[in-house]
Amino acid sequence: MATTLKIGDKAPAFTGINEKEETVKLADFKGKKLVLYFYPHDNTPTCTEEACNLRDNYHSFLAKGYSILGVSEDSVKKHQNFIKKHELPFSLLADTDHVIHNQFGVWGEKTMYGKKYMGTIRTTFIIDEKGKIEDIIEKVEAKNHSTQILG
Repeated sequence: MATTLKIGDKAPAFTGINEKEETVKLADFKGKKLVLYFYPHDNTPTCTEEACNLRDNYHSFLAKGYSILGVSEDSVKKHQNFIKKHELPFSLLADTDHVIHNQFGVWGEKTMYGKKYMGTIRTTFIIDEKGKIEDIIEKVEAKNHSTQILG
């Protein structure tokens, strides 16, 4: 299942808890551009590669006025460890109950080794200063994700 959101749609007004146990809302980014990326799990090879690629290009994002926010179903504690281990300069939201995933349509059926299960469909949403979806990246290339976003 892919997201039903489209470029030009208003981004869902999400609320979540970050690694510092602070409440984070879409409204906090009003007037700023936001890279909202959904990924399956902390400390897995592809997810780590994606997060580190965003980290390594973080100053380029800041220079172009972007904030970055990651979302997975992992806990606050797992996010704290992941951020510390990989020195990530951006926040991660713990969406353990999949509310934000469902708002963005990125929680769905996946298949691995012939087994079907429910999980995060790796997707990135670029949200503009007015809260509208500017771009949706559904075929994320973890090693080159910053280039996919920044061009």
